[in-house]
Amino acid sequence: MRKIYKSIHFLFIAIAILGAFASCNNEDVKSGAPVISYIRITKPAASDSLLAAAGQGQMIAIIGNNLQDTRQIWFNDQQASLTPTYISNKSILVNVPSHIPMTVDNKLKLIFANGDSLLYNFSVTVNKPTITSMDCEYVLDGGIATIHGNYFYLPISVTFPGGIAGINPSVDATNQILTVTVPQGVSPGQITVTTNFGETKSDFWFRDNRNLFVTWDPFPADAWSGSQYVVTNPGPTDPPAINGNYCRVKQSIGVWAWTDFYDGDMTTAIPDAAILNPASYNLKFELCTTKPYNNNNILFGIGKPTFDNQHCYKFSPPIDTKGQWQTIVIPFEDIMNTSVTPNVVSPTGYITSLIYLGGTALDCDMSYDNFRVVPKIIKP
Repeated sequence: MRKIYKSIHFLFIAIAILGAFASCNNEDVKSGAPVISYIRITKPAASDSLLAAAGQGQMIAIIGNNLQDTRQIWFNDQQASLTPTYISNKSILVNVPSHIPMTVDNKLKLIFANGDSLLYNFSVTVNKPTITSMDCEYVLDGGIATIHGNYFYLPISVTFPGGIAGINPSVDATNQILTVTVPQGVSPGQITVTTNFGETKSDFWFRDNRNLFVTWDPFPADAWSGSQYVVTNPGPTDPPAINGNYCRVKQSIGVWAWTDFYDGDMTTAIPDAAILNPASYNLKFELCTTKPYNNNNILFGIGKPTFDNQHCYKFSPPIDTKGQWQTIVIPFEDIMNTSVTPNVVSPTGYITSLIYLGGTALDCDMSYDNFRVVPKIIKP
């Protein structure tokens, strides 16, 4: 019932907008040749907002005369979807097609019931690609990187740091997932995705080496616990190393059984700006669950000048990376909001504690690497 109400409500609004475009003395049918006077946005009050171009999916209003017999509207070589109730003698409301044109002539074409047509100069602005994330920001040379975003239109290219071109980029049917083979010799930095409609740099770094504060490479001499979990030479049954040593916790963890896989080591790698303005930063690390993480909790004590296991961020299940390394992203404000005292910069650094502690038992096989605090947005 609610869906029907919403549909009727939307139709009512659209008809009201359409009526606002029509003149007061408009009749249902007029004689004479169809004419397009101008195209505008669909806010009736914005009478001076005329358009020569519009973006994919944008609703526009075509204003003219004798338009009531319109049966098709084409933008370049893409046909738009028409709603009969949005068509009148004086105006038509229509959404620009979301699919990209293969042939671009920058023309809008109306086809009428008698087969006649009318052309009007009008461009469709196709969005340049956007990049939101990667499944894993650390992928070995020759491995497949999966990039998420939008407007990944073929032909497409991916450029890795150092200006090295990615190999065999491929796009899924939604134009939102891009896979590419990582070439040899890539260094840390932003990636660039380029299409015929523009290019975009990522707001994250590939193989990010900024502000690393826990890497197990090497294991700090002043850390209190966790050395038994360090993997230095992965065997055939271990996850592959992605950035030197990593941590693997492979054991049964009981109910409320305190299991710290990293404790101690005062770090100054966390930026002062992240402590003072945590909303502008993310905590990131790479995780590989050889067995699903489906029970217990993990306490993250990060960014604290003194040891405090009572006020920690709770990292909770379920997570299953299916034996693959995956980048985990947590807003740093969520980490810092666990503190009961104001966040202050500590010149001597901050203690890090990573502890399993929860009310359910866990058959654990989880690996970690590259704990870092990095900006959410990279300014040009």
